[in-house]
Order: sequence, then C-alpha cells, then structure tokens
Amino acid sequence: MSIPGYRCPSSIESLYAAHHSWLTGWLRRRLGSAADAADLAHDAFLRLILKPAPRGFQTPGEARAYLRAVGNSLCVDLWRRREVEQAWLEALAAGPERRWPSAEERAIVVETLMEIGGVLGRLPQKAAAAFIMAQIDGTPYRDIAGELGVSERMVKKYIAQAMLQCALLVARSKR
Repeated sequence: MSIPGYRCPSSIESLYAAHHSWLTGWLRRRLGSAADAADLAHDAFLRLILKPAPRGFQTPGEARAYLRAVGNSLCVDLWRRREVEQAWLEALAAGPERRWPSAEERAIVVETLMEIGGVLGRLPQKAAAAFIMAQIDGTPYRDIAGELGVSERMVKKYIAQAMLQCALLVARSKR
C-alpha cells in the first residue's frame, strides 16, 4: 500500500538522507554507544548498496522496517563478536604469560574465531561437538563416541567433515 504524496526514494543517497539519522538514533538507544551506532548504521547502508532490497520500498515504514531488521542483525553480530573476543581474552589471560597481542592481531584472531564458529554452526550438531571435544578438549575418540552415542568410525567421519570445512575456509581466505 502506498502513502499518497510519498515519493519512494529512488537512490541510496535519498534513502540515506531520509533514514540515516533515524537509524543511528535507533541503534544508539539499542547499543548505548554513539560510536557503535554510527558504525553499524554505516554498515547497514553498505549492505543495502551491496544487496539492494528486491522490491524497493513503497513507504517510509517499509524502508525503516528493512533498515531495522538489518540493524538488528548487525547488533547481534556485534554482540556475538564481543562475546567471542571476551572469551578469547579470558582464555589468553588464564594461560601462561606471553606477549599480549596487538589490536591488529586481536582483530585477526577474533575474525578467524568467528569464521570457525560459522563453519561449526553449519555442521550437524554431532559433527561440531565431536570436533570441539577432540580439538579443544583433547577428548579421545573412544570417549567422544560414548558421549555422542555413535561409533568411533562415525567420530572419525565427523571430525574429517569438520576439518574439510576448516580447510575450505583457509582456502577461501587465501584468495
């Protein structure tokens, strides 16, 4: 349904002019940080440039609903990333003393952990669990098999499946 007198913004520039300050305010209230809100608002419009809305927007409400959905997704990604970074920093602090990583090194590690998390999230639950138990906890295959209620042979298949996905991730990152 169109609103009489509403002219659908025909370009990203007009969408940006019409909705950027609203989106930044909405994100600021959600995040409690003007800097994070500005970053995510920028990212939301960047996503819109890279992947335009299929039908466009007929009303300001449609544009804002779309931007709110994208903004919400970006908030979830930010919170998840921060959780991963915090867990990694805590693990690093609990380990033996070593040189503290630079901001760039931390960003690379966190990005890599997020990518691995994405890979594991796309695997069947038992394959991801087997991989984590074997690689992170050092659990023997026999114990993993008992925990998951599968054969050791199946555990080997699960871990091979996870390793293949990790190898593909590495190959994509080298392009």
